[in-house]
Amino acid sequence: VQLVESGGGSVQAGGSLRLSCAASGGVPSSYCMAWFRKGPGREREGVAGVFTNLRKTYYDDSVEGRFTMSQDNILNTVDLQMNYLKPEDTAMYYCAARTNCYSGSWTWTYEYDYWGQGTQVTVS
Repeated sequence: VQLVESGGGSVQAGGSLRLSCAASGGVPSSYCMAWFRKGPGREREGVAGVFTNLRKTYYDDSVEGRFTMSQDNILNTVDLQMNYLKPEDTAMYYCAARTNCYSGSWTWTYEYDYWGQGTQVTVS
């Protein structure tokens, strides 16, 4: 599975961006997908992710209500719609996939088996 992110760029505070993650080779429907980000001087952190057999989408508190994650199993894409962007959202954003949707937490980076190269988002 290869994951490739796109859609990053520079935007003013209050603006919107839509990130997309394309999975070549397809992602089995049993996999759980997530978006992470790494900002300047910060650890990689979970932004949004699908977890558990309920396939519930979880969001970090800092993006709840502003970001929406969606998945298209036919096109093999996972999108992250980001609205009302803030300067603190500036980061490299990564798409990730895990085969085990039950252990640990959706935010644990080491639980993910596949990662994209990232796409930069800059908010000024």
